[in-house]
Amino acid sequence: MSDLQETGVWRRLRARPSAVVAAAVLAVLALFALGAPLLSALEGQDPTTYHDSLIDSARGGVPLGPYGGIGADHWLGVEPGTGRDLFARLLYGARISLLVALGATVVQVLIGVTIGLAAGFGSRFVDTVLSRFTDVMVALPMLVFGVALTAVVPADFPRPLLLIIVIGLLSWGGTSRIVRAQTLSLKKLDYVAAARLGGSRPWRVARRELLPALAAPVITYAAILVPMNMVVEASLSFLGIGVRPPASSWGQMLSTATTWFRADPTYVLLPAACLFVTVLAFTVLGDALRTALDPRERSRLRVGTRGGSRGAERATTKGAAV
Repeated sequence: MSDLQETGVWRRLRARPSAVVAAAVLAVLALFALGAPLLSALEGQDPTTYHDSLIDSARGGVPLGPYGGIGADHWLGVEPGTGRDLFARLLYGARISLLVALGATVVQVLIGVTIGLAAGFGSRFVDTVLSRFTDVMVALPMLVFGVALTAVVPADFPRPLLLIIVIGLLSWGGTSRIVRAQTLSLKKLDYVAAARLGGSRPWRVARRELLPALAAPVITYAAILVPMNMVVEASLSFLGIGVRPPASSWGQMLSTATTWFRADPTYVLLPAACLFVTVLAFTVLGDALRTALDPRERSRLRVGTRGGSRGAERATTKGAAV
């Protein structure tokens, strides 16, 4: 996109209050995740230290005090059964949840764009083979295969990296389909045909003519993939095959919170609220990006605006004068 187009996109995004709020929420969340060591040190706690004196062993490990043990030393209380600081674990859990979601999205986009572009721009045989392969990947039950793949990997393999690979390798089908459909439409345009007739190699045509035009739909879909991947990571962690203690993610915290929702509702509500707000913010921002980057949506938004009304009035006046 040109600088003028980028300026227009940012202007349209800023004109949507929901997009501004969603972007602000995600920015704050990113700062919290990046500043997890500093913020937890400011509280004076860390995510791995056990505090046995803060839990009631007679009641099975329920935190002492109201609302899960919230106090001056533990701003959001402590974890049932272990007494670990909940604020610090939420901060470090945000790191892993966002890392897995963003990393898996990058893998999905890279594979999906490559295969979709090759299918749409290649020969009919290549298109048929790659399209059927994409259909098979889309039809696979991802959670079942994710469980199977994570079960056979050695226990010392880094779990966040494993989740990125599993989610990315099993969920690129939607991106590939979108890129293929857009490529089939774009390669019929005059400037693409002229580049091909001018002797440019297919890779050069794809890189210089097709990829810039594919940026808008790919960016929009990627913004939607991030919250979807966060939910998938939470689901895998809930099934017990996600990150392992002492590391924490929001999904892993929810998987252990199921036995405490009656005795300590705070332990369930806090990671669930963080996950809900983050997924909602990414979804709202993705919808705003779709509207800002789609020229058809922009033309619909102009209908009924003051500028559009003035233009219609000028056209009516000219018609009457003629």
